[in-house]
Amino acid sequence: MELFASWVDTTLSSMHMDAVDTLRAFFLLASCTILSASLLPTSLHSRFIPYGARATSTTGSESPSPPTARALDSVASLRVPHSYFTHFYIVSVLASIFWAAQLLCHGAVFQALATRISPENLQKSMSVHQVFLCWVFMLIQGARRLYECNIFFKPSSSRMWFVHWVVGLAFYLAVSVALWIEGAGALLSHKLELDDVKITIAPSLRTFVCIPIFLIASGIQHDCHHFLFSLKKYTLPTHPVFRRVVCPHYTAECVIYLSLAFLAAPQGEILNKTMLSALVFVVVNLGVTAANTRQWYMQQFGEESVRERWNMIPWVY
Repeated sequence: MELFASWVDTTLSSMHMDAVDTLRAFFLLASCTILSASLLPTSLHSRFIPYGARATSTTGSESPSPPTARALDSVASLRVPHSYFTHFYIVSVLASIFWAAQLLCHGAVFQALATRISPENLQKSMSVHQVFLCWVFMLIQGARRLYECNIFFKPSSSRMWFVHWVVGLAFYLAVSVALWIEGAGALLSHKLELDDVKITIAPSLRTFVCIPIFLIASGIQHDCHHFLFSLKKYTLPTHPVFRRVVCPHYTAECVIYLSLAFLAAPQGEILNKTMLSALVFVVVNLGVTAANTRQWYMQQFGEESVRERWNMIPWVY
């Protein structure tokens, strides 16, 4: 573990940031990169951005392609099966289990990160109960999505660019840390015990409001995934929640992370800034995919099919 601690020190020193700011920077930089990539010319956008049913082939032209186009096609051909989405939720569940062990035992990996946070970011800390609650909800989210990926699985030849896969894995690893990193102050000063998970006080107004929001959004997302799975073929969804929004399951995902950002807010804060940064990534990433989905629906079913539908966020986008 000394090697890991040394690597953390080297990385943070080179960026002149602590662990909290580095996580926030990762989410925001990844968001900016995705947003910039979505603005690429059509020839590049179609190669690297769409995936699954929305992807279009960039090969098969009868006329020879120039060397640059062939090089881009070679990079774009580095794809993995679309079923690899399951890996995201395997990683999420395993990361939740790993951090539970680290936080309970004040493990070496936890120490390597928690002791490399600036005093400014340690001043306002989440409570131990907040950390536990957010950990439980992230485990529920990861386990539910893993269950859905296995139960709602349909054999498909769809593939995605390997960078999408790598970024997805990195996101779930990072968000598993983001959930507790702003509670490092409380965690360092208190040795966690099983008694800490007992509910001995009445829930705060924040908890009372955010827990139902999280559960309702999770239920809507599950219902959306079940409905899409039930379709005999990929057609324009007619389920009530799809009538005004192209991708309501993406809307639900954003609400899930928004509720976590509120639940994880340190004392005196409205939102957890690190989880808010993760939410920005979720909104940008899914927003780009929702726009691609809209374009695909228009090509397949006509512009009228989605004219009255928002992409992802009603009355906004």
